[in-house]
Amino acid sequence: MAKISKKKAAARAAFEGKSNLSVEEAVKLVKDNATAKFDESVEIAMNLGVNPRHADQMVRGVVTLPAGTGKDVRVAVFARGPKADEAKEAGADIIGAEDLMETVQSGKIEFDRCIATPDMMPLVGRLGKILGPRNLMPNPKVGTVTMDVADAVKAAKGGEVQFKAEKAGVVHAGIGKASFEADKLAENLRAFVDAVNKAKPSGAKGTYMKKVSISSTMGPGVSVDIASATTEA
Repeated sequence: MAKISKKKAAARAAFEGKSNLSVEEAVKLVKDNATAKFDESVEIAMNLGVNPRHADQMVRGVVTLPAGTGKDVRVAVFARGPKADEAKEAGADIIGAEDLMETVQSGKIEFDRCIATPDMMPLVGRLGKILGPRNLMPNPKVGTVTMDVADAVKAAKGGEVQFKAEKAGVVHAGIGKASFEADKLAENLRAFVDAVNKAKPSGAKGTYMKKVSISSTMGPGVSVDIASATTEA
């Protein structure tokens, strides 16, 4: 059996018996126990009462976190001509067409967000089996298939986070860094929860939000009181 470090043992002890905390209490607990040598991400997981295999129960969307993500987001853009120039001017990291498609097909994916102009989608569509499972496939519903590539690039780099329910009805995302001030993390958490709440699909029955929990990259998780995590009545 692997030996547990003193830091991990202390973290487990700090979390033991604690659940359904207020947002502020949960954020403080996670921050206080994020003791890795790097700036850990703070991550949220939401268990929803949906079955994403049914089209009318799919949950997906996008939210701009008020305090940003603390992450340097690398953005790839499929575009040609003037739109490629706009993407470059806006700060896109990788821009291309057939050449970028071939790079992705080779397994080289060096970006966190993928944006495409509508005319490029027949090309990008060939990459569905590669980009889809990584939640990188451009989609007009979340603003990543657009002619306004400059705005999309700036949004991606400015704290915008996409979310999508996985097979078990779980949505997860990074909502900041452990180095963030506690009130900023709380603000980001509530913004994310509200966005998922607004994305409730028509086919959702019964309890929609079943559980909300947060953790740091290396730390234990703790559940958050759902009423505390929402700003809407």
